[in-house]
Amino acid sequence: MRKIFFLILGLALVFSACKQTAEGYYNTGTSKLDNCDYKGAIEEYSKTIALDPNFENAYLKRGLAKVELGFYAPAIVDYNSALEINPKNIAAYFKRGIIKHKLEEYKWAIEDYDKALEIDPEIEEVFCNRGLAKAMLQNYSGAIADYNRALELNPNDAKAMVNRGLTKIDMGNIEEGCLDLQKGRELGNAVAYEAIKMYCK
Repeated sequence: MRKIFFLILGLALVFSACKQTAEGYYNTGTSKLDNCDYKGAIEEYSKTIALDPNFENAYLKRGLAKVELGFYAPAIVDYNSALEINPKNIAAYFKRGIIKHKLEEYKWAIEDYDKALEIDPEIEEVFCNRGLAKAMLQNYSGAIADYNRALELNPNDAKAMVNRGLTKIDMGNIEEGCLDLQKGRELGNAVAYEAIKMYCK
C-alpha cells in the first residue's frame, strides 16, 4: 500500500512539473511575441502544446504569431483547435474572422463575427469589422446598422465613424457621409483626411 501511495505521489509530481514547464514555455513565447520574434514565439507555444494539448491560450497566441508571418491557413487551424477546447472562445471566432476577412472570404468572416456576437453582443470592434465585411458584399444597410451599433457602444470609435461615412457615400448619400468623415477627422482618424479631400468638395 505504501509503495502505491509513493507511486501515485510521484506521478502527481511529474504531472505538476509538466504543467509548470508548459506554463514556462507559454510565458517565454508571449515574451517573444511581444518583442516581435514571431518564429521564436511559435516554437515556444508549440512546446507548450506538446506538453499540454489543452492549453487553449497557447493555440490563440501561436495563431496570432502565424498571422504576423502571413501564415493564414495554419493560423486558422490553431483557432479551430482553440474552439474545439472551448466553443465559446470569443477571441478565436473574432481572430479567425479577421483572417477570412483578409482573404476576402467576407461571407465566412461574417459567420465568425456572428458567433462572437452571439456570445457577447456588446463588442464594438466586432460590429465594426462585421459592418466592413457587409459593405464589401454591398450589403450597405446591414453595414450601416453594424456601424451604428458600434457607435452606440463607443461614440468615439473613429474607425466605425469613418467606415459609416464611406458606406453612406457609396450609397449616394454624400452629405451625411461627409458629416461622418468630418467627425472621424475630429477623432483623429488619418483615413478621414484623405477621404474628405476625395469626396467632400
